[in-house]
Amino acid sequence: MEERKGTPTGPDTQHLPELRDNGMIDEEEELALMQQFLSDPAHDYRNLKYGDTVDGTVMRIDRDELLVDIGAKAEGVVPSREMQSLPAEDRAGLHIGSELLVFIVQSEDKEGRAILSVDKARQEKSWRVLQTAFEKSDVITARVVNYNKGGLLVNLDGVRGFVPASQVNGISRGPETQKQSDMARMVNTDLQLKVIEINRNRNRLILSERQAVQEARESKKDELLSHLSEGDVRSGIVSSVCDFGAFVDIGGADGLVHLSEISWSRVKHPSEVLKPGDTVQVSIISIDHDRKRIALSIKRTQSEPWTRAGERYQLGQVVEGTITQLASFGAFARIEDGIEGLIHISEMGDERIQHPKEVVAEGDTVQARIIRIDPARKRMGLSLRLNREGDEPADDDDGGSDSD
Repeated sequence: MEERKGTPTGPDTQHLPELRDNGMIDEEEELALMQQFLSDPAHDYRNLKYGDTVDGTVMRIDRDELLVDIGAKAEGVVPSREMQSLPAEDRAGLHIGSELLVFIVQSEDKEGRAILSVDKARQEKSWRVLQTAFEKSDVITARVVNYNKGGLLVNLDGVRGFVPASQVNGISRGPETQKQSDMARMVNTDLQLKVIEINRNRNRLILSERQAVQEARESKKDELLSHLSEGDVRSGIVSSVCDFGAFVDIGGADGLVHLSEISWSRVKHPSEVLKPGDTVQVSIISIDHDRKRIALSIKRTQSEPWTRAGERYQLGQVVEGTITQLASFGAFARIEDGIEGLIHISEMGDERIQHPKEVVAEGDTVQARIIRIDPARKRMGLSLRLNREGDEPADDDDGGSDSD
């Protein structure tokens, strides 16, 4: 179609009816120009409403407000009260042209401008991030801003979260005064956390450091297990002690040192020789990849004492020992770690006695003479008769000493 003189070529449609009435354009041309106007991105204004979150461009910065272009018919305004959560350094860094996420508080005021909020936009974004973290079971980082009787308060870009004291590793389970002191010490520190409950409608966000640490530890444990081999010797720290042994952290995973693997000497309870925090050398005995369990030994990092007993001890030699156990047939005395000898009841003196407790007690230090030694069988016979040779005790099931 031939372009007529005066026919508008731009998106301005203000004079279209007048041009049509004057015969300068017909209905078909008017329709085409109207479609051109509607399809022009410059006039594709957003139909914004309360609750929308949009990216805007800072147009002007005043002391009490920001003027922001949000793609609407008019710019929007961010009052100072709606940007309290914006860190001072971020606010100082704003300039004309800065991109800024804003929340529509009011689509249009009496001046035709939208009222915007940076605080609510940051909250909205944070809630979305937190919901995703909850669904994916991700670990997040948050700073402790305060505490109350029940636990710690954290801030996540405008969303307030609560970490119960029971879910924080560094809080004492002892007296309330100690608990409060521990929580006060953690203010302004960052914690690795996992979202365990989220309810935006109730503005409820519960987090756990304990679960985050456990998850990180499990991941580290998997990696560690893939690099361990039986027979490896590692340095570790005793993490806990129980009746049947001790758990040792070897760099991301706890392994069990069974009571029988703590020492070559007889140990009744692990607490006799170990306490949490002790640094020890351990040998890897076995690895159960399916159950993620590691068996460790402390004593196997040391030479077996009986291998050199034949060189260190001879018949007739007088040694010092500590009574470790009483039995009806005699008493066991530890000569050194891993080497014990049996003092048969018949070797406890010239007078006949009914039970060794009549002569010695556990913990007593005694001088004894070696009357029999068999390193291969890990047995040693002792006598409290120091000045004369005595008959060796009968070699029965109860008459020897086996350090194992």
